[in-house]
Amino acid sequence: MIRHRRALAWLLGLACIAGAVIALFDIETPLRPALISLFLLVVPGAAVVGLLRDRDPLAALSVGAAASLVINVLLAQAMLQFNAWSPRAGVATVAVLGGFMYVLRVLYRGKNMQTEQGARSR
Repeated sequence: MIRHRRALAWLLGLACIAGAVIALFDIETPLRPALISLFLLVVPGAAVVGLLRDRDPLAALSVGAAASLVINVLLAQAMLQFNAWSPRAGVATVAVLGGFMYVLRVLYRGKNMQTEQGARSR
């Protein structure tokens, strides 16, 4: 079961990367709408769910889905408000925000691991 889950996560990650590359380099392909939409919906939600890993799984997924929609809508509203509509910039911004949340998750986990190791040695 863990192998299937890991394989699905890798497949989803590769599809998201392909969507970002397609959008950033303006590659024409029949899969373009599906892969870009997948990237824009999955990356922010997955980043938020990663930050909420110790919580109830259903609650974390719900918050992740809501955060994904909120991030995308706020980004689109800001680009329209400032008359700076650019699909490439939107994809790049979502990628940067997702990367930033991933770095926060790594830093947060590192902090927890150090405190757990300190507690074990006492």
